[in-house]
Amino acid sequence: MTLETQPPPTASSPVHATWVHPGPLARAALPLTWLVTRAGMLVLLALDGRAPLGAGGIAHEVFALYARWSTSLAHGTFPAGDPMWQYPPGAGPVLLAPGLVPGLTYFQAFVALTLVTDALVTLALARAGTLTGRSAAGAWLWTAALPLLLHIPLARYDVEVTAFAVCALLVMARFPRTGGVLAACGALVKVWPALTLLGTPRGRSSREAWTAALASGAAILLVLAVAFRSPFAFLREQGGRGVQIESLGGTALTLARRAGWPGQVRYRFGAMEYVGPHVGVVAAASLVLTAGAAALLLLWRVQAWHWTPATPFDAALCAVLLFTVTSRVISPQYLIWLVGLAAVCLTSRHTTQRPVAVLVVAAAGLSALAYPVLYADVEAGTWTGCLLMLARNGLLLGGAVVSFGSLWKGTKE
Repeated sequence: MTLETQPPPTASSPVHATWVHPGPLARAALPLTWLVTRAGMLVLLALDGRAPLGAGGIAHEVFALYARWSTSLAHGTFPAGDPMWQYPPGAGPVLLAPGLVPGLTYFQAFVALTLVTDALVTLALARAGTLTGRSAAGAWLWTAALPLLLHIPLARYDVEVTAFAVCALLVMARFPRTGGVLAACGALVKVWPALTLLGTPRGRSSREAWTAALASGAAILLVLAVAFRSPFAFLREQGGRGVQIESLGGTALTLARRAGWPGQVRYRFGAMEYVGPHVGVVAAASLVLTAGAAALLLLWRVQAWHWTPATPFDAALCAVLLFTVTSRVISPQYLIWLVGLAAVCLTSRHTTQRPVAVLVVAAAGLSALAYPVLYADVEAGTWTGCLLMLARNGLLLGGAVVSFGSLWKGTKE
């Protein structure tokens, strides 16, 4: 990281504070912190399932589920008929890649590729922080906040998805077509990176980004449809999702359960979900709220007239937060997305989302307590688990409200 310098004061000029190049220790602080924290995450991954980490099986999703899918993908077929397969076609190449790394098991290669991607995100954020009007705070937030999720980021492919979104946002201003292509790639892997296009300023750059995203997305989708069988099988399984216990609706049902509601928790579609009377109503309400969030974002887009360099970053974080809190599912790895987008916001000194970034970091810490540390309490609906989810989801809901209010106000002034 380098900082801009000013000429030293002369005897005839007043003395002003000047920026100086950081010394070797300061330059090494970020990479050293990254190495130490990631080593700690690797240790936790090796201890998966042991006390005091709580619920085990985090790594199982990689070496059992992802590896099984990789075998199917290697034979040219998406895992059609598997209720756990709920991801767009672009997830196929990402999950297939570790199986192509020579000399390593699937699990080892998956973790190694995730760490490489993590390092690239850190480097991109650090590089962005050296530009005029930017800040190194984003790189530091990503480096320091991701370990709050313990070893979960190393055992899910959401770091790779977040990398597409982060890089799309960081290059969009100078290279809108490249940003559009990256957003499309991310959207084909896990949909939500498409929201990085929401805040592109009106005019030529916005048209270029959207056109590039649509054209490249269609081309990649065509290639995947030709290369693999059953590319759209995920739609059937995704539609069957219920109300996960960690979602906002799940928290409401947990409180109802404490008050005597007879619903139960069942393992369905790869998550612990509520089943019982009125669950369908809660699920429908979540969909209505999601539609309402989309309408609010569309209204903002139409009404906004003042753009700053940070507006595309702020809009992306706000949109993902709104869709997260209104979703029927809030898995702990969703916080990886939010941490990454908050980090991008903090690379700009113009961002309106600093308070939101604080709330996201706090929510990430509580998410790790909820899963895996105290997941038995969350699943059983004890008061400890109930209050923990109230606090975590309250932070996310508060963050969404503050985020939208700040975005709206910042683009009206």
